[in-house]
Formats: sequence, C-alpha cells, structure tokens
Amino acid sequence: MIEVKKLVKRFGLKTVLRGLDFHVVPGEFVVLLGPNGAGKTTFLRILSSLSRPSLGQVKVAGFMLPGQSAAVRQRLGVVSHMPLLYGDLTAEENLQFYGRMYNISGLADRITTVLDLIGLSTRRHDMVRTFSRGMQQRLAIGRAVLHNPDVMLFDEPYTGLDQDASEMLDDVLKNVAAAGRTVVMTSHDLARAEELGTRFDILSRGVITATSTRAELGNGNLLTFYKQALAG
Repeated sequence: MIEVKKLVKRFGLKTVLRGLDFHVVPGEFVVLLGPNGAGKTTFLRILSSLSRPSLGQVKVAGFMLPGQSAAVRQRLGVVSHMPLLYGDLTAEENLQFYGRMYNISGLADRITTVLDLIGLSTRRHDMVRTFSRGMQQRLAIGRAVLHNPDVMLFDEPYTGLDQDASEMLDDVLKNVAAAGRTVVMTSHDLARAEELGTRFDILSRGVITATSTRAELGNGNLLTFYKQALAG
C-alpha cells in the first residue's frame, strides 16, 4: 500500500531524510517513533503529497508521488498538528465542504454517522471557531475518515486532546484498523502506540534504524526496544 525507496528530503543545505526505505502492506498499522527533529512530520507530509521529495521514489495506493498526487489524495485521510478547518463554518458545513470535494454519495447520512463517531452531534450547527482545541481535533479526525480512505496518516493525533477525546480517538483508530485500512501514525506515547500498532519503526538520523512487529516484541517492551534502537 505504501512503497518508499531511497527517499531524500533536503531543505537548503540541511538533509532531513537520508535515503529512507519504507514499505507497508495493506491492513498494517505502523507506528513511526523517533526523537524530535528526526523527520517524522516531514516524512508524513511527503506521503500526504503536501511536500515534494528531493530524491527517491514514493508510491501510495499504487500511485506515484508527486506526479499522481490528486489520485493519492482521494485515497488518503490525514490528521496533522493543524486541524485544517474553516472557523466561520459549522461542524456540519465543514464536513459538507470536504464531502463534496470527495463526491461522497449519501453525504448527509455519512456526516451524521461521523458526527456520532466523534461525539459532536450536539455541536453540529455551532461555528468551529467556538470549539476548544480538543473539539477541533475531533472534527479534524471526522474530516479524515469521512470518505472511508484506504490509507490513513496520523501525525501526533492525540496532541491537544483531553481524556475523553483521547479515548474517542482510541476507538476511531481501533475501528479503522478493524476495517482493514492501512494506518501510519507518529506518536510520542509509547503505551498507546504499543496498544494500537502492529508494527513499530524507529526513525532516527533520517532513516529507519530499527523495526519490530507486535509478534516480534512478544513479551518484550516497546520502551526497551525504542531505547535500544536509539542507542544502537
């Protein structure tokens, strides 16, 4: 579902990604771990077609980036640090806007289902600018799952969420995984990562330095694996 070969990303004289290889099969839930500044957000921006690679090959859902970015976006759901919502529209109007972009059939019913899923049914007619940071993040998650994408990218999705919203996101992510969708998520929350992921990749110094599946960890501990990977 995702195939990346020898990916390089430079910003001027600074090289952030240094020949990174990364492959994800359909239905995998990959948690991308690494220290601040390792390039995790840059990598997800490239996968989501928001940034262009300097060198290398990137393919998502069978389509090449950046050349086939429009086709890739149709198959992606993305949640980043920025909610990417319109403050002067209601929650429902935001979802209507994105739903029309994706030509979703039965949009009204789908919006009702998504608002129920993210716990915002009672706020559907309220302006988004009146929402808390956590509520905006809930709606951003709703926007990302609205069109039932094949691949979902979550860049630190728990940022700014309260306990209730975090538990809601747990449920959303579990439902997404149960539906067989492919997920790549960055996180600093190792406990949550260990509960949700089926594979764990460590990004450090611009490349994947270690990888382990849930089965390979066995009775091991993700924190131990993470520390050993960074120390190696």
